[in-house]
Amino acid sequence: MLRRLLRIQACHNPASCADWSLGIRGSGAPAAAPCCGGVLGLGVCFVLLVLLAAPAKAWQHAVAMHGEPKYGPDFTHFEYVNPDAPKGGSLRLSAIGTFDSLNGFILRGTPADGLGLIYDTLTTSSRDEPFTEYGLLAEAIQIAPDRSWVRYRLRQEARFHDGAPVRPEDVIFSFNLLMTQGHPVYRVYWAGVEAVEKIGPREVEFRFRDGNNPELPLIMGQMPVLPEHYWKERDFSRTTYEPPLGSGPYRIGQVEAGRSITYERVEDYWGRDLPVNRGRFNFDRIRYDYYRDGTVALEAFKGGAFDFRLENIAKAWATAYDISAVRDGRIIRKEFPHENPAGMQGFVMNTRRWVFQDRKLRQALNYAFDFEWTNTTLFYGAYERTESYFANSELAARQPPSAEELALLEPYRDRLPPEVFSEVYHAPRTTGVGLARENLRIASRMLDEAGWVVRNGRRVHAASGRPLQFEILLVNPSFERVTLPFVRNLERLGISASVRTVDATQYLERMKRFDFDMTVVVLGQSLSPGNEQESYWSCAAAETEGSRNYAGICDPVVDALIKKVISAPDRDSLIARVRALDRVLLWGHYVIPHWHTKVWRVAYWNRLAHPELSPKYGLPPVETTWWAKSAE
Repeated sequence: MLRRLLRIQACHNPASCADWSLGIRGSGAPAAAPCCGGVLGLGVCFVLLVLLAAPAKAWQHAVAMHGEPKYGPDFTHFEYVNPDAPKGGSLRLSAIGTFDSLNGFILRGTPADGLGLIYDTLTTSSRDEPFTEYGLLAEAIQIAPDRSWVRYRLRQEARFHDGAPVRPEDVIFSFNLLMTQGHPVYRVYWAGVEAVEKIGPREVEFRFRDGNNPELPLIMGQMPVLPEHYWKERDFSRTTYEPPLGSGPYRIGQVEAGRSITYERVEDYWGRDLPVNRGRFNFDRIRYDYYRDGTVALEAFKGGAFDFRLENIAKAWATAYDISAVRDGRIIRKEFPHENPAGMQGFVMNTRRWVFQDRKLRQALNYAFDFEWTNTTLFYGAYERTESYFANSELAARQPPSAEELALLEPYRDRLPPEVFSEVYHAPRTTGVGLARENLRIASRMLDEAGWVVRNGRRVHAASGRPLQFEILLVNPSFERVTLPFVRNLERLGISASVRTVDATQYLERMKRFDFDMTVVVLGQSLSPGNEQESYWSCAAAETEGSRNYAGICDPVVDALIKKVISAPDRDSLIARVRALDRVLLWGHYVIPHWHTKVWRVAYWNRLAHPELSPKYGLPPVETTWWAKSAE
């Protein structure tokens, strides 16, 4: 706001006003008053001086996206941790596939699990608020009234593991390094940053291109800070097995290439006594062992090879734990309810492929998936159908559009399906008996209308004669039992669909390059959507390898709505704008929605303990808030 006002020609001498504006840093008064002549000039200059005299918000210990932080400046710990949790013991976890790099910030290679444990960020979020950031490396945060810049004041005691202090120069170096050599998603996520500079011995400022992204000041706090003195001597763009230097609560210990990685707690960790860390990072060692697939990992868990398992297969939860270790209490099974957005899981169609560029065809394929039969037969009725990209939250468009939503959508009426304005999206339903005849008849009519006709038993394009065929790429063999019945229904429509299950490394590489026709994805969401929506749905992300725009969505209406979401001035506006975006995405039929649950299903060996209170918006992180009973 201030910078735009300073462009007003308030003086008869434009050069004098221009010189003054160049001296403005965003707060404080100019060194000398400009030349202002005439009544109008004096009046406007007076307004400018009043605005310039208005101070920025004071330095704060935390910043909330909307409203005020839950925890005040004198808080001692988050409510969902045990502040007296004992330190010691080990935690053994599982990972699937393999890894070939300890650099998790680049597109190349497959990084090891858990690398975030060795790095600190400027701020850290709580798990019982929609979106609030508390100082970590930064002891204080200051934000411009119009959110056009944010400043972080680093803690005097912040150190890397080699004892070197964390400096503003490291923050600037990290930003520039990640933007130029890091994963392409950083360039999309931080595109609104205009400049970053050191403004004091321990202070750094990020300036933004405009004030239309109120989330950016919080987002920049999530940036990992890398040591300049370490990386300037190394090639950041390459994969490596050399343990990198960090500043976090753990450092890398033993590494067995592609098989396991062990993290060791840093005894003299600089931030161990901070309120945001009290009761956290309790294990002396955290080890990730890699398994070929989830089935092998489940058997290893039951045999005691690792300690904790988040169970995402309903059949396994219902049938695979009838063993003596569960019956006698050595393994504990527990469901943690949550209010976190479920996001969207489904078969995503890659619209970069010619076959999926027709919306009508994509809609027709939805009728070939029989969720009711799948849920009853395979999942023991454990799931709810997903009908929103923001399922299980107030952000989901589950009612007719409100007046505010219609006002947002109306300018694009001629470019949107009419259903967006009048209907609530519902996924096709069946009787659940396994013979979705009526749905397949509907799908067949839609395909005919879209120009895909049956000739000699095969569905082909009426004009070109090209067959309707595609491959469904999977990484988890357990998903074959879901996908193969879907494929059989497609065959009844004359569609040739094949299923290919590949190992994790090949899958990740193909996903990075968008080298698939259809696949299963999970698109998680937060309670405060913002910048990350660019990486999910924007035209820029559709062309950026490694982004999460797997569907290849490139729609100017979607891009415009993303900008509206990012610039939402308050919570009510954010909800309306997200719902409008949700409607447009749903009626675009880019995915065939799957299912979700409102609980986390967890199994763990009784040598672990966890806090009594579960955070409202997430599973209590086992690596950071649980502890070993042997350490008690």
